[in-house]
Amino acid sequence: MIRGDIRALSAYAVPDSSGMIKLDAMENPYALPQEIHDAWAKRLAATEVNRYPDACMAELRAAIAKQNGLTADHVLLGNGSDELIQMLLIAADAGACVIPAPTFVMYELISRWLKRPVISVQLDQRFELDAAAFMRACGQERTAIAFLACPNNPTGNLWPAETVARIARSFQGIVVIDEAYLAFSGHSHASLIGSNVLILRTYSKLGWAGLRLGYLLGDPAMIAQLDKVRLPYNINALTQEAALLFLEHFDAFQQQAGHIRGERDRVYTALADVAGLEAFPSAANFLLFRVGDAPAVFAALRERGILIKNLHQAGGLLSGCLRVTIGKPDENDAFLAALKEILA
Repeated sequence: MIRGDIRALSAYAVPDSSGMIKLDAMENPYALPQEIHDAWAKRLAATEVNRYPDACMAELRAAIAKQNGLTADHVLLGNGSDELIQMLLIAADAGACVIPAPTFVMYELISRWLKRPVISVQLDQRFELDAAAFMRACGQERTAIAFLACPNNPTGNLWPAETVARIARSFQGIVVIDEAYLAFSGHSHASLIGSNVLILRTYSKLGWAGLRLGYLLGDPAMIAQLDKVRLPYNINALTQEAALLFLEHFDAFQQQAGHIRGERDRVYTALADVAGLEAFPSAANFLLFRVGDAPAVFAALRERGILIKNLHQAGGLLSGCLRVTIGKPDENDAFLAALKEILA
């Protein structure tokens, strides 16, 4: 009764992090400032959860649009960016999805759920993207949609703006530029928005991971078509109210992002000095690094109560690689001390 290809897949696994220093999921480690927390609690308490939420999310879409210098008809909201990726892959013309490799796993995973072919274009040894090779892949017959994560996950690097623009302007299908880590890269590709170019973002990395709120910016005509495959009431009332409040205090989250950027640079410098380790520069809130025996290092860190991400099992360019999310200064210090001890 279940498709054979679905039976062959593994479910998305989230490891138990109870009692551990959690540096595996690209979350903002800082809690809400007390003033915002108190206002948030009052706002949620006043929300009528016996009623359906605003189906059009009009007020929230208008607030996000204003933040981006656009109007509400340029904005589509999703239950995290994952749901928006699914909407895009449902709505796009028949044909392959083109992605770099390695990149965010959900582009390929959701494509496979929907029986959409995937064309992967390998990055080079420094995780750089060959625009000509990517455009050749996009130029193949029956290609419909391309995803570019800028910065890329799990590698952390931000491809040159001219590379991304060259692809966006040449591909005739849908081009989705995923800016999930915009708060840490400082570079937006919003100027490329056009009839077939969309910008995908999420508030999860900024400190709202528990809200599950992503948004898509695009030409109103394209947004209107994509809205047809959005499930009714996909953004719940509590998320809508919380997000409206948090947008009023957005400077506080940007300040936290600034702390994370500073810690990212400090941790990268420390990793670069560790013998037997290769660290890669990052424009996101995490760092990728390669060691001689990644599974053993991952296990040893876990034994010391520190959870990071083991990417070695993905193979290819990620062989030997681990990824650490930037935490608070004391968490980062504990990670660095444990790692140096393990590699000594």
